[in-house]
Amino acid sequence: MLHGSHLQGQNLVTNNVSVVEGETAIISCRVKNNDDSVIQLLNPNRQTIYFRDVRPLKDSRFQLVNFSDNELLVSLSNVSLSDEGRYVCQLYTDPPQEAYADITVLVPPGNPILESREEIVSEGNETEITCTAMGSKPASTIKWMKGDQPLQGEATVEELYDRMFTVTSRLRLTVSKEDDGVAVICIIDHPAVKDFQAQKYLEVQYKPEVQIVVEFPEGLTREGENLELTCRAKGKPQPHQINWLKVDDDFPSHAVITGSDLFIENLNKSFNGTYRCVASNLVGEAYDDYILYVYDVLTTTPPPTTTTISAFQDSRADGAPQKIDHAVIGGIVAVVVFAMLCLLIVLGRYFARHKGTYFTHEAKGADDAADADTAIINAEGGHNNSDDKKEYYI
Repeated sequence: MLHGSHLQGQNLVTNNVSVVEGETAIISCRVKNNDDSVIQLLNPNRQTIYFRDVRPLKDSRFQLVNFSDNELLVSLSNVSLSDEGRYVCQLYTDPPQEAYADITVLVPPGNPILESREEIVSEGNETEITCTAMGSKPASTIKWMKGDQPLQGEATVEELYDRMFTVTSRLRLTVSKEDDGVAVICIIDHPAVKDFQAQKYLEVQYKPEVQIVVEFPEGLTREGENLELTCRAKGKPQPHQINWLKVDDDFPSHAVITGSDLFIENLNKSFNGTYRCVASNLVGEAYDDYILYVYDVLTTTPPPTTTTISAFQDSRADGAPQKIDHAVIGGIVAVVVFAMLCLLIVLGRYFARHKGTYFTHEAKGADDAADADTAIINAEGGHNNSDDKKEYYI
């Protein structure tokens, strides 16, 4: 595994080398336009490894790969951390020329260690998973994925010896029932390894999902017919209890419950109402509602004015009651009250005006009368007195 930056000292050229511990490094000393000068390779302690094609150093891990007037190519097998350092390519000229090749030894991390705070998590709760990459050089980078979604962990780096590092990343996440069976993947990013990862499948417990299914009849529920309902409940763990009840009313005395099935025969309108199936497990409970409306025998379609249907189902996974729009109801009540007040004001003014006119005419007849009898006659029949008094009621 070689990576290099190009270095040059006049006519002498070499490369830096990165090599994984235990693998083989190739050191190259190349000469441009050599004039028969001698090439040699020195280790970081400036001991001669090769002088031309001769190896004075008694380390058999160094082997000659190629030697010519223009190149000295040497391999170093089973590289260890102690081999790291600066190697010298030297050309015997006047003055001597040198070029430097830095060998960097990479140490891959051990297999990632994946641990979780708890093996089973309930929906809505938080869990913590840790991933550790031990003993690498340089320090590893840890990334997280949940399915195909990248997540952000919190990493800590511990320096050991010889520039070795251990990295631990902690991932905290809140789970839902959709996370059950989803893989959480710890990915190790390091120059010495590729596709290095570990994964754990989430195990999430969640409360039941409930659904009431009408097995019979297929159409409208009519008087005299039978009704058969099945309550389907699925959760993790599986629901340990399923109950039927009638909301705000007594259950029909002859209704038969068999496990998750409800059977009512010979329907009549007294059975109308909401029937509820409640399922529970260790995590919680949930329910589904079925609204029963029993139609007359001869009814083929629901009346056009009704909004009730016999097979209406209402699932309440969280057990919350139905909500009423109080704002709409309040607005309707306010409009009705305002209209009634306006009507009362108009009627009051109407009756007050007619009552005033009656008293005015009565008084008018009495003004010109000589006695009481004449006043009554004048008030009833009217008179032609040119001095009539006019009186207006406002």
